Amino acid sequence: MAGTFRLSRSSSIALFSFKGTRLSKSVWNKTPKHWIFVSSLSRSDNVSVGFKSGFPVISFPLPSRREQCEFVLRPLTHTVKDLLENIQQEDKGIERAMVYNVDGSRISGSTGVDVLLQSDFKVVLNDNSYFVSVPDETKPPIDDFKTVAHVKTLVHQLYSAMNIEQHQLEKERFLMAELEKLQLEIKPMEDLKAEIDRKSAQRTNFAVWGGLGYMAFQFGLLARLTWWEYSWDIMEPVTYFVGYGTAMACYAYFVLTRQEFLYPDARDRQFLLFFHKLSKRKVFDIRRYNEIKDAILKIEGDLQVLRSPLFLHLPENARMELFEKISQKEGEK
Repeated sequence: MAGTFRLSRSSSIALFSFKGTRLSKSVWNKTPKHWIFVSSLSRSDNVSVGFKSGFPVISFPLPSRREQCEFVLRPLTHTVKDLLENIQQEDKGIERAMVYNVDGSRISGSTGVDVLLQSDFKVVLNDNSYFVSVPDETKPPIDDFKTVAHVKTLVHQLYSAMNIEQHQLEKERFLMAELEKLQLEIKPMEDLKAEIDRKSAQRTNFAVWGGLGYMAFQFGLLARLTWWEYSWDIMEPVTYFVGYGTAMACYAYFVLTRQEFLYPDARDRQFLLFFHKLSKRKVFDIRRYNEIKDAILKIEGDLQVLRSPLFLHLPENARMELFEKISQKEGEK
C-alpha cells in the first residue's frame, strides 16, 4: 500500500492519493481514486505524508538547503523529540524546531508518533511554519492502539524474562560492594563511638549516684539540725522551703526541656549531653555516622528483598554459588 499527501505550493488544497485498494470496504478491488482535504498553510511549501514499507513517511522542505527531505516515523519507538532531532540533524541551520497542535498548544517531545498522527499539527522550523493535515486513512484506528500497547507489554515482559537473572546477579554484586565499602568506612567510627559510649555511661552513673549522695547528705543534715542542734519548731519552716525549692527545680526542668521530670528520661538526657560533649572533643562526626548507618540499613533491606523467594527468580545453582561467594567474603572479614 502506497500513498502520498501533498500540499501544493500555489493553493491550500491537500491531495491524498492511494494506489492500493485495501484501505476500506468501499474501495475494495476498485480503480485508484483521489481524496481531497482542505487545509490552511502558514507557509506555501510542499509537505507530504505517506507510507513506505509500512511506515509513515513525512517530507519537509529544509529551510537552509531548500530541498525536500523525507523522514521515516516508527510509531512504536519514535517520539516528537526524535522527529525534531532528525530534522535538525539534516539541516544544521535549524535552531528552533517545535510542534504545535491546531489550538496553538505546544506538543511535548515525549509524545509518541502514533499519538501525533491522530490529529492535525503544525511544525515550526526557525521562522517557517508548516501545517500538516493528517487524513483519516493515515490515522491509526483505536484497535491498532490496543495492539501496539499489547505488543509493548509483551516486549517488556520478554526483555524482563531474558535479563532478570543477570540483572539480579549484577544488582546483588553492586549492593554487596556498596555494603562492604560502607562497613569499612564505619568500622573506625564504631570503635570511637564505643569508647565515647563507655565514658558517657560512666559519667552518667557518677551523676546519678551523685544525686543520691546529695539527697542522703541533705537528709542527714536536716536530721542533725532538727534533733541535735535545734528543735522541730525551728526546722519545720526550713524543711518546708527545702521541699518547695525541690518542686521549683523540677518545674524549671520542665520549662527548659518541655518534658516531665522522670528519672529514666533525665538519665537518658544527661547521657546524651555527655555523649555530644565528648564527640566534639574526640572529633566524632555524628551526622556522618547516622548517614552511613541509614545507608547500611537500606542496603541490607534491599538485599533481603532481593534474596526473598517471592522476588528472586534465579536458578538454584546460580543462587547457591552467589551465596557461597558472599559467605566466603564475610568469613574473610
